[in-house]
Amino acid sequence: MIESNSPPMIEARGLSKFYGSFVAIKDVSFSIPKGQIVAFLGPNGAGKTTTMKILTGFLSPSEGTSSIAGLDVRTDRLEASRHLGYLPENGPLYDGMTPLELLRFFGEARGMGVAQLNNRIDSVVNQCALGQVLEKPIGKLSRGYRQRVGLAQALLHDPDVLIMDEPTAGLDPNQIHDFRENISHLGKSKTILMSTHFLQEVTAVAQRVLVINDGSMVFDGAPADLVRNGSLEQEFHRLTGRGVDA
Repeated sequence: MIESNSPPMIEARGLSKFYGSFVAIKDVSFSIPKGQIVAFLGPNGAGKTTTMKILTGFLSPSEGTSSIAGLDVRTDRLEASRHLGYLPENGPLYDGMTPLELLRFFGEARGMGVAQLNNRIDSVVNQCALGQVLEKPIGKLSRGYRQRVGLAQALLHDPDVLIMDEPTAGLDPNQIHDFRENISHLGKSKTILMSTHFLQEVTAVAQRVLVINDGSMVFDGAPADLVRNGSLEQEFHRLTGRGVDA
C-alpha cells in the first residue's frame, strides 16, 4: 500500500455486499488521500462497479462503511455528495436535452443559484470542450462528446472527489488521448478513482493501482510495483487468474 500523510478523501472500510448466497465483494478496504489518481482494475464481475456504487451512495453495503472527504456516505449522504462527482459507465444523459439544458437541470437539482450555475457552466463547458455542441441534442452526439457531457455534469458543482466507472469505454484512440489529458489535468486539484478494463490507463494517468478479483482486493500499490516481475498483462493475469479483459 502507498503511504501518505494526507487525510483520506475516499475510504472503504471492510466493505462487503451479499445478494443471498452470492458474494459481490468481501471485506474491501482502502484509503485514497487528496490529489491521487487511482486506477481500479479487475475482470468483469470482479466487484469494481459494486464497490464504486457503495462509495457513491447508490448501494448500501451489507457490511462495512465508506466515506467521502471524511463524511460517512451512509449517515451523511447529502453532505458527502457535495464533495463527490460521479461518472457511471452509462452516464445520466437525456437524449432529448442539449448539453446546456442538461447542465442547467443538474445544477438546479443541486440547488445552485443562477449566478453560480452560469459561472460553473461556463467553466465546465470550457474544461470539457463542449462549446461546439452546447445547443445540439445529446442523442445526436458522438460517444466521445457524450462522455465529455457526462464528465461536465460530474464536475458541475466543483467536487473534491471524482469517481468514474469505465470512462474511456467505447472511445476511439484520439478521444481516449484527449480524455486522459483531461483526467491528468483534473488530478492536479482533485482526488480521482477510475475503474477501467484498459491496462494502458494505468501507465498513462495513474499514480496508484487497486486490483480486485472475485470480490476481494488482491493488489494495492504503485504501477511500477505491478509490473516489477513482468508485463502489466502478465501480472494482471497472475493476480486475477484469468485472461485480460480489455
